[in-house]
Amino acid sequence: MRNRLRNAVVAGCLAIAATGPGAALAAPGDPVAETTAQLTDAVSVDASKVVSVEVLDDRNLGLEVYSAAMDKTVHLDVLRPADTSRPQPTLYLFNGTDAGYGDKNWKTQVPEVFDFLGAKNINVVVPTGGLASYYTDWRAIDPVLGVNKWKTFFTEELPPLLDAGLRTNGRNAIAAVSMSATPALNLALAKPGLFKAAATFSGCVQTSDPVGQAFARIVVGSEGGNADNMYGPGEDPLWADNDPYLHAERLRGMELYLSAGNGIPGPYDVVDGKFVIFPGAAGFLVHMIYDGTIEAATGYCTRNLAAKLTELGIPATVDLPANGTHSWGVFRDELVKSWPVLAKGLQLPA
Repeated sequence: MRNRLRNAVVAGCLAIAATGPGAALAAPGDPVAETTAQLTDAVSVDASKVVSVEVLDDRNLGLEVYSAAMDKTVHLDVLRPADTSRPQPTLYLFNGTDAGYGDKNWKTQVPEVFDFLGAKNINVVVPTGGLASYYTDWRAIDPVLGVNKWKTFFTEELPPLLDAGLRTNGRNAIAAVSMSATPALNLALAKPGLFKAAATFSGCVQTSDPVGQAFARIVVGSEGGNADNMYGPGEDPLWADNDPYLHAERLRGMELYLSAGNGIPGPYDVVDGKFVIFPGAAGFLVHMIYDGTIEAATGYCTRNLAAKLTELGIPATVDLPANGTHSWGVFRDELVKSWPVLAKGLQLPA
């Protein structure tokens, strides 16, 4: 990491940049300042743009990106590759239902994954926002969850800004946990070629059958939203249109990794364990009822998709641990296991 004085100078430059073109302030040969200028200069065809850049250190940035489709800014944490002398690929890493707002996220629960990814010479992009949204374009404004046009944001607005601002090589992969597992595949389906690889961890990657739709409605409702505003009533064709299981054939050619447990206690499911939120025996019981049930449901969906891919002759790496619940310890382990698949899509060493 660079020293604190250098970062203070860069931060000062960023403050000045708010009043004028960022490119004019980029110090020659300074990769952090140059990246900042590139990001703030980038504008997409619909006027989406990077509003501000916070330099946390010489590897980590905080971006505020304006989405024209949603008329709001979205926060992104970006981990830059160690080697920025040449264009590098990008991994989009999504959080679950609370979308990074709470403490159930990669950074808070398993920060060590960023040490792992930080050694891979990739850009890592972690969005905050999209609470219980399934990162899709909703058919209507929701009174609680507001305007959701996340598919447009992640497939049309954001990629050109990051490609230009970070000078990426244009190869992307996506890894997603829980709620975001379904949209990880849907985003790939919506924009063929955008993502070369996808890894899903403990998600119910089907939405239109009674079980999958019920699960989606529970997830959206858990944050006060109404899934009718997302895809309409149960018989609306939007549910089927956004079901990766039904459109699995279109995943052919991608590098795929799927994982989920079965809800039975695994190595991280112990009383007062690190990944058990509530203390004592009573807290463990709550954990098993809640996280065990969720994982049983996601395991059901994941096994269905794995069988569908096998039926279609579409290669996929599938990891179905004998035991395990909806646990960040499991998610961390699965992310590490998925790296060879993601790396293949990004054309990097495993």
